[in-house]
Amino acid sequence: MSEKTLTRMDLAEAVHAEVGLSRNESADLVESVLGHISDALVSGESVKISSFGTFAVRQKTARVGRNPKTGEEVPIHPRRVLSFRPSHLLKDRVATGNRS
Repeated sequence: MSEKTLTRMDLAEAVHAEVGLSRNESADLVESVLGHISDALVSGESVKISSFGTFAVRQKTARVGRNPKTGEEVPIHPRRVLSFRPSHLLKDRVATGNRS
């Protein structure tokens, strides 16, 4: 497995190469898209990107957890968590190793 991580800069560079916008415009476009996605998730909306997957915010209820080292019970407070569900196309593409 590769240890490379795709960054915002890499996305902006890909937009620059594919679309032909300037590097600054490409970076602004990537920031804008990520900002819209973040804003939607913060407000509790789901974000579905066709052929990629769905980001959703779930509410987890309060529960009692246990410290595995000491066995002490600890309350876990209710919280919102982000989940991602990949599309079948993305799952298939990852499973085949991007061989087309």
